[in-house]
Amino acid sequence: MNLKLEKPIVFFDLETTGIQVAKDRIVEISILKVFPSGNKESKTWLVNPTIPIPAETTAIHGITDEKIANEPTFKELAKEISELIHNCDLAGFNSNKFDIPLLAEEFLRAEVDFDMENRKAVDIQNIFHKLEQRTLVAAYKFYCDKDLTNAHSAEADTTATYEVLLSQLEKYEELENDVNFLADFSQRGGKFADMAGFVRFNDKGEKVLSFGKYRGVTLKQIWNENPGYFSWINQADFPLYTKNVMRNFADEMKLKKKFKS
Repeated sequence: MNLKLEKPIVFFDLETTGIQVAKDRIVEISILKVFPSGNKESKTWLVNPTIPIPAETTAIHGITDEKIANEPTFKELAKEISELIHNCDLAGFNSNKFDIPLLAEEFLRAEVDFDMENRKAVDIQNIFHKLEQRTLVAAYKFYCDKDLTNAHSAEADTTATYEVLLSQLEKYEELENDVNFLADFSQRGGKFADMAGFVRFNDKGEKVLSFGKYRGVTLKQIWNENPGYFSWINQADFPLYTKNVMRNFADEMKLKKKFKS
């Protein structure tokens, strides 16, 4: 089976220094680019995160400080990776919650533009959890009847994720072989504006906060009542992508006010 694609889709997986999107760094990234023709292109990089890798994290993926000491930093790789995924939809396992937000942080930290406005995001874990409730290792065994012997290797996890999606499409009649459908189906808890889940869209398509004292309140209402809150978020420990969403909204409101005056 081939995926029905209107444009390329990139399956990717990250190994990192930890699980905090705003603070941790990539130590390995693997990309599998699938074209509408069915052709594939793959690339894997080890990455120097420029910060120490905790021992408990190395115990999971096996990547040590010594192993990546002479590897390029993400900033040095950012342009090449950005060009490879340009005009592509994205897919991964737990990618909506972790991999895409962290990848966005790395791009923005390297001063390379990144946004999801013209991309679809297909999270194979969310499809899996909605239908079967398992992990990637179990998913690979369940759907593909294969043992994932090299789990927590970015390249092995990326290939397994792609194979799991193909098997899901064959197994479930309710799944459509269409990236738009799969992206919508793999969303959890609504549609988010910032990928990290701090800003989401309500039923009217308005941006609202999903946390704190303004949970469920539109950004427009917050701006009218307490514009200083936007400055607080910009100063606080939030992901750069989230800050960009808030900053862009504030800029729009300032521009509207200027035209009205």
